[in-house]
This record gives sequence, C-alpha cells and structure tokens, in this order.
Amino acid sequence: MQNKKSRWGRWVFAVLALGAMAVVFVNMFIDNMPKGEAQKVEGYEPWEEETVELVESLPVQDGGRIKPLSTYAGFQMLGLHGARSMKVEGEGGEVSKLTPTEWLMDTLFRPELAVDLPTFRVDNSDVLEAIGVEVKGRRDRYSYNEIGPGRDKLIELAQSYEPIVKKERDPVQQQTIDLAYNIRNYESMMYYFSFARTGVVLRGSGGERQPDQRADFSAVMTTAPQLRRQIARSQQQGESIDERMQDMLQQVLIGANYAKFGLFILPPKSASDGTWLTSGNTIMDVMTTQSKDTETAIGDIGAQETAVRSVSISEKEFRKHFGEFKERVVKRANSRGEYKRIGMEVSYFKRDYFLNAMVYFLIGSLCALGMWALGRGKTGKWLSWATLAFTVVAAGYCVTAIIIRCVIMDRPPVGNLYDTVIFIGTTGVIFSLLVEWMSRKRFALGLAPILGTALILLARRYEVGDAGDHLNPLVAVLDSNFWLSTHVITISLGYSAGLLAAMLSCGYVLMRGLNLDGKNKDLRKSLTKAVYGCLCLTVFLSLVGTVLGGIWANYSWGRFWGWDPKENGALMIVLWTLAILHARLGGILREWGLHFASIFTACVVAFSWWHVNFLGVGLHNYGFTAGKGTIWIFYAVMMTFILFGALAMLVERLLKPSPSPKSTEEIKGLEA
Repeated sequence: MQNKKSRWGRWVFAVLALGAMAVVFVNMFIDNMPKGEAQKVEGYEPWEEETVELVESLPVQDGGRIKPLSTYAGFQMLGLHGARSMKVEGEGGEVSKLTPTEWLMDTLFRPELAVDLPTFRVDNSDVLEAIGVEVKGRRDRYSYNEIGPGRDKLIELAQSYEPIVKKERDPVQQQTIDLAYNIRNYESMMYYFSFARTGVVLRGSGGERQPDQRADFSAVMTTAPQLRRQIARSQQQGESIDERMQDMLQQVLIGANYAKFGLFILPPKSASDGTWLTSGNTIMDVMTTQSKDTETAIGDIGAQETAVRSVSISEKEFRKHFGEFKERVVKRANSRGEYKRIGMEVSYFKRDYFLNAMVYFLIGSLCALGMWALGRGKTGKWLSWATLAFTVVAAGYCVTAIIIRCVIMDRPPVGNLYDTVIFIGTTGVIFSLLVEWMSRKRFALGLAPILGTALILLARRYEVGDAGDHLNPLVAVLDSNFWLSTHVITISLGYSAGLLAAMLSCGYVLMRGLNLDGKNKDLRKSLTKAVYGCLCLTVFLSLVGTVLGGIWANYSWGRFWGWDPKENGALMIVLWTLAILHARLGGILREWGLHFASIFTACVVAFSWWHVNFLGVGLHNYGFTAGKGTIWIFYAVMMTFILFGALAMLVERLLKPSPSPKSTEEIKGLEA
C-alpha cells in the first residue's frame, strides 16, 4: 500500500514540478520580453551572408580590449533592444531575423533604413506618454523615427531628472534617463560615417546655376599643412580668416565630432601606443598636425570613405572596398599581436554554448522527472541513462565554453559576477554527478540537470539586465591570475558545494514530507550522508578560500581583514557550516535538523555570493548590480522549504504509533 501511495505521490510531484518549470520559462521568455510582431521597414533587404561574415570579424577596441565587431554589436544591441535578434518585415512581406552584426551594419552604413528598425526597448509606456509619443502597449519596442517627435522633450526631461539622487528616482524618471542615454548612444553610431557619406561642401565652388562641389575629408586632410600656414599668416597680418575656409573647417570639425566616439577601429602603427583611434580622432590629429603617421591616417579615412559610399552601388562593391579597409586594419592589428583571438571569439558567440547547454539540461530535467515518477522499473532505468547522457552533454558544452572564455580573456574562469554564475552552475552539476557516482540512488542525478537549468537561466537573465561584455579586462584590484586561480576559484567552489548541499536537503524534505520514497530508510540515510559530505567540502573550501583572500587583501590593501561585506559573508559561511558539523557530531542535530540547517546554508551562501553586491559599500565594489527582487524570492523559497519540512516532521511524529506495552510474560522473560 505504501509503495502504491509513493508511486502516485511521485507522479503528482513530477507534474507539479513540470508546471513550476513552465511558469519559470513563461516568466523568463514571455512576460519579461516586450510584445509585438516583426516591424515593417519599407525597402528593407537583408545583407548577404558573405558580407556579414566579412564585417563581423573587423577588430575594434572597446572596454579595454580588442574584440570583433560582432561582439561589440551584440552588447550594443542587447543594451538598446534587450535581445540579440530582431525581426523585420521587408519587401514583399518577407520577415528577416537580424543578427547584432546586421543590425549594426544597417545603423552604420544604411541609416536611412536603420531609423525604422525597432531598436529601442521601452518597458514602461509612461515614459513615452510623457514626451507625447504614440504608445503601442505597456511594454514594446520602438524605432528611432517613432520616438523622434518626442526626442527633444525626452532629453529635456532626462536632464531635469539627472540631479536627483539615483536611489530617490522613481522608475519612470530612471527609465527616462536610460532611454535618453540610449538615444544619444544610437545617434553617435548612426552618424559615425557621416563624414564619408557627405564629404565637405566647398562653398562658392559651383559655377552659375551649378551646385557647389564636394571634397573628401581625406582630400582636405592632405591640405592641412597649407591650411594651417594660411591661417597663421592671416593671424600675423591681423586679417580675418576667409569665410569659405572657416565654413570648410567648421564642416570638418562637425564631421570629426560625429565620428569621435564609439568605434575605435584604427590601430596605431606604433606598438607603443596602446589606445586605438576613432575616425574622428584620426581626422583631428591630422588637421591639428598631431598625427604621428599622416600618410597612414589619410589612407585609413580614404578607405572608409570609399567603402561607405560603395554601399549605394552594390553589395559586391561594398565587400570589395570594405575588404580593402579591413585588410589595412588587420595587418596593423596582427603586427601588434592583437588579432589572434578574434576568430575564436566570433565563433564563441555564434555557437552560443550556454544556450545549447540549457536545451540539453532542460531535456535532462524532463527525463529526470520521468525517472522519479516511474521509479526503478525498466522505463525508469532507461530514463536514468537518458538523464545522465543529456546532463553530461550539457556539462560538456559548459566546460567547453568556460575554457574558450579563459583563452579569450587570458585569465582564469572567474573574475566577475557573471563568471561566477556559469562557473558555479557548471561545477554544481559536476559535483552532483560525483555524488550520484558515489551513492547510486538516482537522486543527485535527477537534481543535476535541474540545477544546471536554473543557474543558466539566472546567467542569461543577468546578462540581459546588465548588457555588459563580461569578457572585458578586470578592474585593477582583481587583475592577478595567481589569486584568481586560488582564492576566487576556491571560494566559488565553496559556494557551489554549499548550494548543492541545500538543494539535496530540499529534495530530502520534499521526499520525506510527501512520502515519495516509500519510507526507504536506506535512501534517506544515503542522502543525509551526501549532504553531510557536501557541507564538509563547503567548510573546507570556504575556509581555505577565506584565508587566501586575506593574504591577497594584505598584499593589495595592506591588511589581512577589514570587515568588508564580502569578507564577512565568507566568514558567515565558515562559521555556519562549522556550527552545523559540530551540532551533528554532538548529536544536537539529527536527520531533520541537519537538512533544515543545510537548506538555510543556501541563504547564507546567496548572501555572501550575491546579496552583498547590493549593499553599495566595501572594497569589493566590482560586483554591484541591479535586480534585487530575485534574491528575496530565493530567500522566501528556502524558508518555505524549511517551514514545510518542520510541519512534515511534526505530522510524522504525531502519526508515529506508540510502542505497544509489553506483556507480563515478556517482562518476566527480560528480568530472567
């Protein structure tokens, strides 16, 4: 009878767990993304694949490192659009799915089409209503032209809100500032190559009824020495500068200013110069005679002008001339040793290892639910092998991605908050598989893909919210491969072991509270041993990591301990897990108590790993982030497990039959 109840309980649990997973995915991929179909753009034609492949590997300097243009485009699009793809309906109703590189190519080379692309994600329509823009829905995406009528009002409101302390701004005020910043950022990209498209108008050069002639910026740059001599001569003689020359120089200044920010695409010829140049900086350096290599600078600007103007001729012509410009840039980047990992990075983002891993983890999670529901029958056995296979493949994707990231970054795998999520998720899955290998109870095996899915979802959500390139170099205080390989990795492994212990205990509470195990004492004992082992590993790794962190702090800041929030969090993990282990050894905590304490360990770990980043104080300020709501939900879920377990324990003890009184004959027999 108990086995039958247990089987039905497992089925009910599997269905409820499946429903919970569905709710999470709806929240992540539907509710949190703006609504709306593909936006129609008149005359839009997608770029040819050959052209995109040529452009995406152009090296640019951004965020303190050299990266492919495709990476730069990806994070720009993520910050403005809230996703790495965009649907556009072009000629004949054909829907195209634009990649970040295609979107940026439209922005840079076809701005007349880019202004109608749904570039801007707006999560609160009140922002648009305040500037007089027609609203589509509460949350949607808009083009530059759609926001255009309220653009000046938006900038005005944003400027009035900026003096308000950030913590005191309401959501509409903050989103108004963010949208204004995004508009300005987009304009700087859209107008970047204006100098190449328009050139310089030579006022008064046209004949009767003829338009004025135009000159290339590169042509004007060649005359810079003569222009400066003429200006100096006029100043010496006390004469005013010729109006036509003033107008020409003003046009050069405006064109250079448009191209002064954003794309640092021109590597200096000298290896001693670490900072790349924008096109605007290159133009001004030549015009002010500050350029160290005028001939190369003029050639770079001329190559850009030819490539940009060829877009209107044909895509084949554009590929030809852009290829010539790219060859100039790549040759110099190679000579500086700054191009060797560009191809690897392009491939890394194209393959999207973590998305593939999440798919396999999700399939593995479904197999795990089926395995738990069907028990140890033949089908359950096949599902267990399927769970293992999908989980191992997913973990392989994660490990491969982490290794590639290490090669690209030229540092150990953990250096920022995003790194910790993918590292803890991957190592947590590996730890789960090791626990399964030692216990062979299928419980840790089923937990592994679920844990992997949850943490990859967190990583993707954090990436979208942060919209920052997490491959960028670290802040100076963290820029030490030795300490990153010792202290940071050890601490992160401690987080992973502590979270795994808590997840195993959550499973234990559900299993025993709902009688999913059929009162299998052997399974319960095995799980308790696994949790105890994970807690031992947690205290060991956390203690060693904390000591190593103190040594690093002494080396970097001149003191071993400073009661920094991150340091206090690490100490809390050590003290809490030590208390659990001592209480267990002393008999104070039995099975139920050990698992309750283990579940609370997840709260302690989450505070140390994630929550301290919200406090806004301390020397570990490299990890500050937004999105505080999720952590409180996590705490609430963990406390719910503890409360449920306490009620289950109470019910179990109340329903436990009292031992029957011994008969007189039994007592006499015992006395004898």
